[in-house]
Amino acid sequence: MISVIGVMTGTIALLLVLSVFNGLHGLIGNLYGAFDPDIRIEPVRGKNFSVDSIPYQQLIKTEGIENISMVLTDQALLKYDKRTVPAMVMGVDSLFNKVNGIDSIMVEGKFSLNNSHANMGYLGFILADQLSVGLNFVTPLVIYVPRKNSGFSMLNAQHAFKQDVIIPAGTFAVKQVEYDSQYLIIGLDKARRLLEYDKSIVSHLYIKTEPNANVEQIINEIKNLLGDNLLVKNKEEQHATLFKMMKVEKLIAYLILSFILIIAAFNIVGTLSMLIYEKKESIFTLKSMGANKKTVTRVFLFEGWLISLIGVGSGLIIGIILIVVQQQFGIVKFQGDSSFITDAYPVINSFQDVLMVMITVPAINFLASWYSVRSIVRKYYNSVTE
Repeated sequence: MISVIGVMTGTIALLLVLSVFNGLHGLIGNLYGAFDPDIRIEPVRGKNFSVDSIPYQQLIKTEGIENISMVLTDQALLKYDKRTVPAMVMGVDSLFNKVNGIDSIMVEGKFSLNNSHANMGYLGFILADQLSVGLNFVTPLVIYVPRKNSGFSMLNAQHAFKQDVIIPAGTFAVKQVEYDSQYLIIGLDKARRLLEYDKSIVSHLYIKTEPNANVEQIINEIKNLLGDNLLVKNKEEQHATLFKMMKVEKLIAYLILSFILIIAAFNIVGTLSMLIYEKKESIFTLKSMGANKKTVTRVFLFEGWLISLIGVGSGLIIGIILIVVQQQFGIVKFQGDSSFITDAYPVINSFQDVLMVMITVPAINFLASWYSVRSIVRKYYNSVTE
């Protein structure tokens, strides 16, 4: 029973840790998903491209695509009253809120970019806090961007920058610093005038796919349509470094816990060693009845398998129950104040993880049992023969 409990505990720990990484992966993906599109198109080189250089009308008609929004981004300097902060100006068209969930992450105000709101802007809540922007204030927000093909002169430095004003109309919270502390969203036409680009220039195309559409298949169709000059990325590829890092962390956690399971497998080695020692005379009896060494080995190896399978089976059942309880009630919470995105550890169970545990734990225990039983049985079997 001690060996069974050891295997069961290791199984539960491995399954729970993998489920936590799945939960964090899903949580971060959902946070980015409120701002990022299902598919994003961007240039391979440079930061902008012209929609006239691609078969845009064919792209719109691609099966599975629901909406496409044009986006233009560039760096700027924002000034509000006496405060100045560098930021990223993001010009978007009227379909922007149709390709992502920005309406759901508005902290103040309501997102709208129709003609009557042409001079309105929407800031990340951290950026708004840095500028001390208030929606009820009448002070305009001034945007400075470098003029194109304009030399810089210390005598007339202000002439090197183009400026425009907007009225802050709302703040949003992606709950990711890279967005909340940098982005100012304005109308696409206003951004093109400010940045001195013509009406065909964009930085990205944001694409919303239809419900239940095969995103990878749509991406392949878009790649065939656009060629090699543009990158087509799904949600994970838009933040490839972050998600790769999380996968590496999950792999490292899996390897560390597998090593702990190897150490725990010595419980089975010790149990089987003591069992074989106690059954020395029974080995002689089996030998006298015609059992060969392979048969005797199989008897004790089968018991090692029973210990492993009972431990793994009970561990998986308990682990899955604990995951469901955590999902429903959030019993295990983060330590510290309540400034986290979620109070409790997010967990997601996956069939792939269950299968991985079902293979890993029995494999480790089988190798430990097989080596120990084979060596010890050979010793006692030969001594009986002598």
